[in-house]
Amino acid sequence: MQTRAFVQSLAAIALWGTLAYLALQLSRMPPFLLVGTALGIGGLCSVHKISQWRIPFGTLLLGVYGVFGFHFCLFLALRHAPPVEANLINYLWPLLIVVLAPLFLPECGLRIRHIIAALLGFSGALLIVTGGDFHFRSEYAVGYGLAGASAFIWASYSLMTKRMPPFPNAAIGLFCIFAGALSLLMHFALEARYVFAARDLPLLFLLGIGPMGTAFFLWDAALKNGDPRVIGSLAYLTPMLSTLVLVLTGSGSFTTITGLAMLLIVSGAVAGSVR
Repeated sequence: MQTRAFVQSLAAIALWGTLAYLALQLSRMPPFLLVGTALGIGGLCSVHKISQWRIPFGTLLLGVYGVFGFHFCLFLALRHAPPVEANLINYLWPLLIVVLAPLFLPECGLRIRHIIAALLGFSGALLIVTGGDFHFRSEYAVGYGLAGASAFIWASYSLMTKRMPPFPNAAIGLFCIFAGALSLLMHFALEARYVFAARDLPLLFLLGIGPMGTAFFLWDAALKNGDPRVIGSLAYLTPMLSTLVLVLTGSGSFTTITGLAMLLIVSGAVAGSVR
């Protein structure tokens, strides 16, 4: 994989590693309001290139499908299933990127190292998200299904961007703006009203500029320039970095299971990216 795409994917993953901490600090906000506001801020990252937002309608639909559909299904899943199990199922998306690559991109045949890397990464994510303790129950089937849908949406969106007619990276800002507007509509339809506090604004700005903004631009650039099978393997670094940030900020703890999970994730990332 090109060095440039490798760096771009790692930069996006590093920004997503801060998402859990920032979301935790803003947990008092209703989820759809949080996502809608952050995506609106993130979309403005490319407003200085607004002339490049002129894209075919089909491309815009794909972007809204990916950015809004992913968050919509994930947040509904968290309403209908325990967060641990829902998050675990959602973290199938890097594995799905690897496994579905040949279906969406026939030139991307699977190698055994790609499959091993994806399975190692998912095993690590399973441990790091659940701490080795999880229970699937039939009464949460709807929530599990929504979490699986969110994983499929992000994986299919990521792969489909390589099949679409070329579009400017700056157009990701338009995806975020539309997805943010739809998220705000969901807030007004489903959630209680919330009055912003002054302390919310700096954190919202960081969330919008970083993991809910710049990260999407970097992810799009990496997928356009690199091998999605390798990028999918690297993506499992996200829950590991997220856990590290929580530990370093005093919002989480480091355990033996955490260490084992990180070893599995790093092993998967190396197996998937080194020939």
